This record gives sequence, C-alpha cells and structure tokens, in this order.
Amino acid sequence: MRGVLILSMILTATTAPATAQKVHVETVCFPSRDGKTEVKGYVFKADDAAANAPAVVMMHGRSGAYSSRSQGEYGAATLSARHKAWGRLLAQRGYVALMVDDFGPVGYPGGFKAGTYKNRPAIVDEVAHRPLHAYGALRYLQQRPDVDGTKVALLGWSNGGSATLAAMADDKPGDMRKIGFRAGVALYPGCGLKRRFAKGGYRPYNPVRVFVGTADEEISPALCEKLVSRSRKMGGDIELTTFKGATHSYDTPTKRRQSVQANAEAKAATETDILVFLAVTLKPAR
Repeated sequence: MRGVLILSMILTATTAPATAQKVHVETVCFPSRDGKTEVKGYVFKADDAAANAPAVVMMHGRSGAYSSRSQGEYGAATLSARHKAWGRLLAQRGYVALMVDDFGPVGYPGGFKAGTYKNRPAIVDEVAHRPLHAYGALRYLQQRPDVDGTKVALLGWSNGGSATLAAMADDKPGDMRKIGFRAGVALYPGCGLKRRFAKGGYRPYNPVRVFVGTADEEISPALCEKLVSRSRKMGGDIELTTFKGATHSYDTPTKRRQSVQANAEAKAATETDILVFLAVTLKPAR
C-alpha cells in the first residue's frame, strides 16, 4: 500500500502542469572524454532550482542541435523547438538540463539530411565518438556546484538516442560506470548500433527506457524490439514503449508533427513516462 501511495505522489508531482518560473539558458563549453574536442552546450535552469539538483544531459539527432531556420546563426536562440521545449520542461521540473551540441565543434553545426547516414564522417559516429562527448558533459555537470553529480541521466533523440544506448552499455571502463549516468532514455533510436553488440549482446549498466513509433520513417522499430528483448533476456534493465501510428520525431512541438493524432498522443504519453522514470531514478527534490 505504501509503495502505491509513493508512486501516486510521484505521478502527481511529475504530471502536474509545470510552474511558470523563469528558465535561464547558459552557453557553456567543456572537454569531451576523447581528450581533444571542446564541446558546446546549453544549460537550462529554473530560477528556483534546488542548490544540489539532479541533471539531464540531452543529445540531439542527425539534424543537429539547431533549428532548420537558424540561417547560419548557431546559439541558444536558434536551438530547435524540440530541444528548447524539453530543456524548459526539465528545468521547470527541478532538473538542470544540458543540451549538447557535439556536431558544431567538429564542423557540422547544421547536422545532416535524412538518407545521408552512409556518407557521414567517422567523427560523428554515434557508437564510437558521441558517447565520449556525453561523458564529457557528465563530467562537466559533476563539477558544477549546483548539480548533484551522482544523479545525472542521459536522454537522446534519433542518432542521439543511439548514442545514448551506446553510452549506457556495460562495456564502459570502470571509471565511467562507477560515476556514470544513473539512467538513460532513448527516443526513436537506430538500434543497429553498427553491430557493435551483435555478438555479445547489449546490456545497459543502469536502467534504460526506449520509445519508438510504429510508423517511424527513419529507424526500424522491429530492430529496437529485438535489441530490447535480447537485452532483457541477458538481465538488462531496459524497456521499450511503442506508439501505434507515431512517426519519427513525434515529440517535436510543431504543427506538422502534432497535427498527426498519433504523434500528439505519443508526445503526451512519452513526456509523462519520462518524467516519472526520472523521478524514480534520480529522485529530484520536488
């Protein structure tokens, strides 16, 4: 009974409308764990954030961190609508949210168009390189006095979702896992992961949740089902949620995406599920 009451309290706290406190966005730079790349990022933080708040690192998809209408201006003001919306939502729920731009520093701030996967440079590899940028972001947050460095999650979309899966794999060196991400969330990731885990299988070192739409135009939901099913058989704490009729980027808050009823429903459900998951795994102060 007590467990039901606690879950009810969490659901109430995380699904209630966010308060109207102002969210500030700070531009930051930090070193990647690759030892050579200086990564750019944007920290979303509410005025009334706790002194020692939990945090979320956010990894963009193939299109990069910025709006397609940025016209060569790459900064906090031109972040995509989806990234701004999630940054604000998380900040208003008591998290310090760090949106990572790891394509810009390596020369591709505008990202890549659909259908270009095989022609992209190795430096943006979502399995070999991008997880190192994510861990650079984690280390940066752990050095901030306003963040509880033991309570940081990783959230990624599309190609960034694949990077999230790769980053959460239990093949990481001990120092990464020891003070690593407490949880991972991957929205419509490509689950092939360059066949990195084809032989030994994939298992995350901490809980991971995956969300995909059945009408996704860019990734294979079936491949994600296979990855998650195999991982669970290996003892991995990983779950997959699928939304019938939802497309790729279904949570993007634009008329084009949200005019599809399946996308609007999936967006609302995903936000609720993720907020509950983060509340359970990171235990924010409010």
